[in-house]
Amino acid sequence: MKKILPLVFMAMLSVSVSYGQRQLTVATYNLRNDNATNDDSVRGNGWKQRLPIITQLIRFHDWDIFGTQEGLVHQLNGLKQAMPQYNYTGIGRDDGKTEGEFSAIFYKKDKFKLLKHGDFWMAPVTDKPNKGWDAALPRICSWGYFQEIKTGFKFYYFNLHMDHIGVVARRESAKLVLKKVKEMGGNSPTILSGDFNVDQTSDSYAVINNSGVLRDSYELSPIKYATNGTFNDFDANDKTTGRIDHIFVTKDFKVKRYGILTDTYRAKAKGSDKYEAKEPSDHFPVMIMVDHK
Repeated sequence: MKKILPLVFMAMLSVSVSYGQRQLTVATYNLRNDNATNDDSVRGNGWKQRLPIITQLIRFHDWDIFGTQEGLVHQLNGLKQAMPQYNYTGIGRDDGKTEGEFSAIFYKKDKFKLLKHGDFWMAPVTDKPNKGWDAALPRICSWGYFQEIKTGFKFYYFNLHMDHIGVVARRESAKLVLKKVKEMGGNSPTILSGDFNVDQTSDSYAVINNSGVLRDSYELSPIKYATNGTFNDFDANDKTTGRIDHIFVTKDFKVKRYGILTDTYRAKAKGSDKYEAKEPSDHFPVMIMVDHK
């Protein structure tokens, strides 16, 4: 009996370690672009003020891999410098290099190997910067094919930012992304994240969620922490029910937890010694915890 007990303990430990290795923390976060034409800095919401808070939020929640939207190249490099454990893939939507907003994917360098990556514009012409259908702006989707180093598990990750004006563009973009997922990944495990600029009641959302390929992680999760919608407009008192930032997954992932992280921080109000609640971005990040096979 004394010899059997250590063997049982080692077997249980092996199962526990294996289980832990199969768990991933995934997120999507619209960072709010940093540019000279908005009044974010005047209102105390400038990128310099927000960057340290965002990096603390990401590191505390220990995201393994996450999609970002609206980040300009200096913002992404700022995140990378502050968090050297991460790397990212993606290109600027304006020139296919460094100009314009990215839909970048950040990942832990010691956890994943990036096997392949690419980008396409959400438009009838997918391989060069352009606006599609009735879109107001060029819109890009970046993707990576990753391998988890410890387990060998391989999966695709697509990340996007859909147009805020074009109804047709959003619907056609949803169809295009599904087509790309099927063409590139086939039956491979896949995650799709992004700012879709529509909530869970829209037809373009339904194109993806009812596709039989990808499902909204919110619907799949048995544990939900979602006391607000995902767009806050830098208003700590705003209340919404619409989720416009989504993470969709294939059946290869078992969603364990879903959360809209409504974190705030305190900063001095302009022209006052009093403090007020501030948001790190005008969107709340969405985070999920999943197990994979």
